[in-house]
Amino acid sequence: MRGALFGEFSGTFMMMLLGDGVVAACLLKGTKAEGSGWMVITTAWAFAVLCGIFTANLFGSVDAHLNPAITMAFAVKTGDYSKVMPYLCAQMGGSFTAAAVVWLFYYPHWKVTENPAAKLAVFCTAPAIRSFGFNLFSEIAATFVLVILVGSVTSKLVLTTGAVAGLTPFLVGCLVWAIGLSLGATTGYAINPARDFGPRLAHALLPISGKGGSDWAYSWVPILGPVIGASLAGYVLRAMGA
Repeated sequence: MRGALFGEFSGTFMMMLLGDGVVAACLLKGTKAEGSGWMVITTAWAFAVLCGIFTANLFGSVDAHLNPAITMAFAVKTGDYSKVMPYLCAQMGGSFTAAAVVWLFYYPHWKVTENPAAKLAVFCTAPAIRSFGFNLFSEIAATFVLVILVGSVTSKLVLTTGAVAGLTPFLVGCLVWAIGLSLGATTGYAINPARDFGPRLAHALLPISGKGGSDWAYSWVPILGPVIGASLAGYVLRAMGA
């Protein structure tokens, strides 16, 4: 059963289950966490990434990318693009499946939640102020920061030997937490095409009570932005020999 693709699927599933789950807990009506706010969401997303990495490792992915942008960044860095499409499919599958489980988990709460935008926000990101150019820049910059920091955590240029074995997932979780708190408030910090597209597709296909549109007009931003930001960061890491 163990294998790299199954690991990427399983790790992304766990990350998205916990990540989308906390958004549902905070935004849907009638939950015990309703209205808990941004700090709770960003904190839980950090732990979601941590749990996703450990799950991916358990089920066979040593890389534990959980993110097509991370896969792209390391492909640019190494010049080996063989993992991009297989990992992309596994990550998208994991995120879509997790979104469907979140829908079932919170099933009674969709009907009592009147705001369609809140329901959509459980599944995918949306900008605080819609301005495609600046929204795209936010996603590029935040993903660039993510990849550079992940690269620093795993680089032998840092502390001579890189992060201590087993500590990397905790550090990556901290990085995601910091990005969410500092750079996430403009677009909801997708910084991961699978994190946004898979659940957005689930929102479009699932019979969610009282849902509105899936905002496909914005969907290209959390896909293209992370890919550009990650690619740029990959070139930087390659140039530095990180």
